[in-house]
Amino acid sequence: MYPTKLSKIINLFESLPEDERRETLVSYADNAKKQEPRESEKFDLVDVRKDEECTDTVGVYLHVDEDGKAHVRMTLGPEVQTLTRSMTAILCRGLDGATPQEILDMPSDFVTRIVGTELVRLRSQTVYYVLTRIKGICKVWLNRQRMAQVA
Repeated sequence: MYPTKLSKIINLFESLPEDERRETLVSYADNAKKQEPRESEKFDLVDVRKDEECTDTVGVYLHVDEDGKAHVRMTLGPEVQTLTRSMTAILCRGLDGATPQEILDMPSDFVTRIVGTELVRLRSQTVYYVLTRIKGICKVWLNRQRMAQVA
């Protein structure tokens, strides 16, 4: 279902408690630079662009060797967020040596297994955080109004 290297990374993350999972994600993010193309490397395809959903430019470099195995390198602009940097390092390592078809056919459900549902939830619930803060300040204001009426 997943390439062997990626399966090992998934298993590692699933075995970690939440705090260690986050530390490991940060460690991967710190190593994202190691996934950049090296001077001597040649690529079959290069796609460098800034998409609306990303904070900065991302470059994807693909080389398929004579055995049909894919090797992916990536460049990330300075504004790319930590979680994106982590996934870059994880995917470059985890997919190295898989065939392009294996990569294409691979389900994407492993992301929550690596990142954790809580962090995925936190990243996708920014609106709820803001709403909670707005409701919280309104509650404080209403409580103070009530106290003023009693006094």
